This record gives sequence, structure tokens and C-alpha cells, in this order.
Amino acid sequence: IADIYAATHGSFFFFTLFLRADAEEIHDSKHQNHNNNHAATTAAANPDDWAQLMRPALEAGKDVLVITFSGGMSTTYQSAVIASKDLQEEYPQRKIIVIDSLAAALGQGLLVYHACRKRDEGMGIEELAAWVEENKFHVAHWVTVDDLTHLKRGGRISATSAIVGSMLNIKPIIHVDNDGHLINTAKVRGRKAAMEYLTKKFTETCTDFDTVFIGHGDCPEDAAALEELVRKNCPYVKNVITGYVGGVIGAHTGPGVLVLFFLGSQR
Repeated sequence: IADIYAATHGSFFFFTLFLRADAEEIHDSKHQNHNNNHAATTAAANPDDWAQLMRPALEAGKDVLVITFSGGMSTTYQSAVIASKDLQEEYPQRKIIVIDSLAAALGQGLLVYHACRKRDEGMGIEELAAWVEENKFHVAHWVTVDDLTHLKRGGRISATSAIVGSMLNIKPIIHVDNDGHLINTAKVRGRKAAMEYLTKKFTETCTDFDTVFIGHGDCPEDAAALEELVRKNCPYVKNVITGYVGGVIGAHTGPGVLVLFFLGSQR
């Protein structure tokens, strides 16, 4: 999302979470290769990490609006709140607002993308924060995964379900609810049926056809196929922006994850 927005509108500060693989801790990256045989673990940002990111902007005399990764999946939001309270004492003349996006990956990115556009149109920080709080419940995440191993490892499905599901080519459908949690909502057979399900949800609930995001875990061909399906069913879609999911998300979903993000009548 940083590259996407900087290329079209301007700049903003972003902070990545942490991924530990092969005993090495690294920052999350959209280019993280998920196709490996090593289990990875993740870590949230702590208050000091947030303070280091926010302090330069505050020292430059700027107000700060922080839009965090879902508090339903991580303690990152709580850490940002702690940091903001400490910094508010140091910079009482500045406004610091922290919002739990209740979103993840390019769902959070889509919210930030629209927030940056609103900011550049002249919206002030308090009005913008209110807009984000209201519209975050309209950011739809519709997800399917190709490999059930990582869902089993994360405890989202049982070992038996993973084995049987793999044998029957079952593809789970997952979405992020209003509490920012990943929820299993359906099961279909085959990758094509999964893409059709995601597209069906898009056509039923999408309210903004100007910009749609597609996230994927090292499966650009499938992402392109999903875009083609979306455009076929909704020819009035204007921009479809595709990007990799980061290593932190990929550690939980595995390679082959495919996600459709858009603004809708509901999540």
C-alpha cells in the first residue's frame, strides 16, 4: 500500500509487524516468500516501536492519525494507544488519534488509501478520524486459502478436517467480521468455485466500484484470474490494484491465499 499510494498521491508513514523465521526476526514485507518448508511465527509492535515512528512527526509540528492492524488479531492497537498517551504528555499541543481499523492486510491498506485521499482533499484530522471510524465497518475482506496446513497449525481447523478437506479439494471461505476476527463462513470444492464465491459476495455488497484491492500469497496468476472474474461480473469496476499479502499474514494462511477487498454495504 505504501508503494501504491506514494506512486499516485503522496507519502505517509507506515510500520510493519515482525516475522520470525529460521530463528531470525525480520520486518514484515509484501515480498515475503511464503513457499518454504519452515514454520514462521509473528510478533506485534510494542509501544516503543510506535513511539519511534510517531515522535519525528510530532517534533516536526504535525498531528498524528494512527490506523492500526486489527485489535481482534493482535495487540498492536493497544501498544499504539499506550505510546500515544505517553507522547501526548510530551507534546500536549499536538493531536494524536489512534484508531483500531479492525482490518488486516490490504483491507487495512484500502482504509488507509481512502483516508489519505480524504486528507489530501483537505479533511482535518478530527473529521478524518470520524470518517475512518464510520467507514471501517464497510471494508469487506473475503478470503480463500489453497493450503489447509497453516489453518490446522493455527488451530482454525482440526487435523482431521485438514486431511479430509485436502483429499476432497475443499477450499474454506473466510471473512473478517465487525470485531476484527477471522471467521470461517463457508466451504466450497475447488479453487474456481472459491473465486466465484468471492466474486458473488463482491457483486452482492460492493458500494464503491472505483477502487478494489486483491491480495495474494505468491499466486499472481490466481490473482489475475480473480480480477478477470470480477471485471466480467462487474464491468463498471474502475481500478483493481493487486499486491502481495505480507509475511505476517502469510505465516497464518500459507501460500495460495487469495483475498478480495472492497468497500461494501457491510463487511
